[in-house]
Amino acid sequence: MASLNVGNLGEFLREQRRTAQLSLRQLADAAGVSNPYLSQIERGLRKPSAEILQQLAKALRISAETLYVQAGILDERDREETEVRSVILADPSINERQKQVLLQIYESFRKENGLQTASDNASDTPDTGADVAAPSN
Repeated sequence: MASLNVGNLGEFLREQRRTAQLSLRQLADAAGVSNPYLSQIERGLRKPSAEILQQLAKALRISAETLYVQAGILDERDREETEVRSVILADPSINERQKQVLLQIYESFRKENGLQTASDNASDTPDTGADVAAPSN
């Protein structure tokens, strides 16, 4: 795991809070953390857990992955892949089988382009028994 980049995280959080037009107290209440603790995070004195970052992201209405990247917990490329997978899995207009096929296609393109996918690290996508071939140009 990467070391936490607390200073930049605090600055980023402060900017996001100001953009959302929230006071420190309002954000602390919305995220379920204490006012002094949030202040210490913003000043770079505390290293929040992933759970606290998730609560802050929800209160700020931004993705938790964005805060994980700012904190150095998640690599930018991992965040992008996670967001793509999340959007596909959350889409109510397609069924589960279609979601799995889309994820397989996405992963095959990433492999073709030399990028490792999350499912290469921990297989969480069920095998459908069908290989998905990328179209040739």
